[in-house]
Amino acid sequence: DVQLQASGGGLVQAGGSLRLSCAASGFTFDDYAIGWFRQAPGKEREGVSCISSSGGSTYYADSVKDRFTISSDNAKNTVYLQMNSLKPEDTAVYYCAADVSYFYCLGDGSYMDYWGKGTLVTVSS
Repeated sequence: DVQLQASGGGLVQAGGSLRLSCAASGFTFDDYAIGWFRQAPGKEREGVSCISSSGGSTYYADSVKDRFTISSDNAKNTVYLQMNSLKPEDTAVYYCAADVSYFYCLGDGSYMDYWGKGTLVTVSS
C-alpha cells in the first residue's frame, strides 16, 4: 500500500522553527516528485514547496521563499521541510503528496497521485 506519513507539526511561537517530515512507502520513491501543500481554516489549499525526483529542482511559494527549505533523503524515503522564521499566517494543516510529474507539484496539488494525512502547524503571535 502507498503511504505518505507527514509528521513534525506542532505549536510554535512566531519566529520559531519546525521541521516537517514526509515518510513514503509503497512506491518507487526515486521516481516521484514530492510536494508540501497547506490548507488554513477557511482557505483554499496552496502549494508550499516541491522537490523533483532527482532532488535537482526545487520550488517555493513566494510566501515561504527564504524561510522554508525542502530536502530529500532518498536512502530513508523521506522528504523534509525545514520551516524557519514562522509567522502566524503559516498556521495550517500541512500535507505531503507525490507524483511522477514535477510539474503537477507546482500548482495546488490537484493532480498529485498520492496524499498523506496532514500535520497541523500552529504559529502563535
